Amino acid sequence: MAVDLLLGLQWGDEGKGKIVDVLTSNYNIIARFQGGPNAGHTLVFNGMKHVLHTIPSGIFHESAKNLVGNGVVIDPVIFKKELDKLEEQNVDYRKSLLISRKAHLILPTHRLLDAASETAKGKAKIGSTLKGIGPTYMDKTGRNGIRVGDLELKDWKDKYRALANKHEAMIAFYDVKIDYNLEELETEFFNAVETLKSLTFIDSEEYIYQAQKNGESILAEGAQGSLLDIDFGTYPFVTSSNTTAAGACTGLGIAPNKIGDVFGIFKAYTTRVGSGPFPTELFDEDGARMAKVGHEFGATTGRARRCGWLDLVALKYACQVNGVTKLMMMKADVLSGFKSLKVCTAYNYQGKEITHLPYNIEAHNVSPIYTDFKGWKEDLTAMEDISTIPNELNTYIDFLEKELDIPITLVSVGPDRKQTIFR
Repeated sequence: MAVDLLLGLQWGDEGKGKIVDVLTSNYNIIARFQGGPNAGHTLVFNGMKHVLHTIPSGIFHESAKNLVGNGVVIDPVIFKKELDKLEEQNVDYRKSLLISRKAHLILPTHRLLDAASETAKGKAKIGSTLKGIGPTYMDKTGRNGIRVGDLELKDWKDKYRALANKHEAMIAFYDVKIDYNLEELETEFFNAVETLKSLTFIDSEEYIYQAQKNGESILAEGAQGSLLDIDFGTYPFVTSSNTTAAGACTGLGIAPNKIGDVFGIFKAYTTRVGSGPFPTELFDEDGARMAKVGHEFGATTGRARRCGWLDLVALKYACQVNGVTKLMMMKADVLSGFKSLKVCTAYNYQGKEITHLPYNIEAHNVSPIYTDFKGWKEDLTAMEDISTIPNELNTYIDFLEKELDIPITLVSVGPDRKQTIFR
């Protein structure tokens, strides 16, 4: 049976967690395929807000298995904190949570390396979440990493010590002041590792293969967003993994010809956290209003998100790279009350009008060309049927569908799982 994918199409924070939660009842298995605790997937239901960083967003459904795939990097300390919160909510995760033996571990020294590297860059910093993600992926590609499966081997602590010693030498090389007590960090880390070892470790690629053979339905859950992909994002202001559809193949061991639907999630406007180019960014009252109404603060870092109009050039690019088959538009409710809306439909790139994403979209190369739309006043948050939404919103959606040539099958009108309209 084919595996469906769910991906973010912008710079992350699109609302993937909510949609995975909404769709989980249709699937037997929810599988995270890349990223780590730099992700923050927010779910709201029964009047409560839940934030997940590494655990798949289907964990609150008893019927689904939740797999942390080989492409994910796991910080045992943060993972344990997530598990503790699930226990507080009486979620029996031990029955449903599976961990790939090939997933890599984030060590305390990975986080310290991240901080030293970012500090050394000064004004040239890229806006890292400082979770140790980059250094962990570097050790993975450098063939130095420690994987979940190593925890089952007798000599794993020897391997840990050798790598941690190497990291400390690298931290010293940066010649920046980083205050830390590694002994304290390691005590917390080793305690968390014992919790991790109490979970079920599996050979995930074989598990997925057998599940497909048995006709089980699988949804692969992406983290971050397509414009943060290490190859196809706005490099170097990107994450350290492949956030696009190809990442699901390498992050779970799925053959390319076994991919089914690709669900692309995007906001009705655009946001970005941290550094990096953002052609449609707003610095006026409209941008401030989006941020306030949309509660645009990072679920992982707490940092304020930069806000701007929808960038259709970048969105087309993300759809193209991912092979998106169905689109889902989030946070339409945030745009209620704007007299007029803008959509970037082309760029002025070095004096020429273009409609594709160029190699460099820094402000000195690119300025957005907008198409204007009439706004709507109605509060969308209580609307439950597509027939009740304002004509102006329908016009906005119809335009996007025509330009992208992909159906928009879902419109989110609030953070709660109930505030979801299917088209």
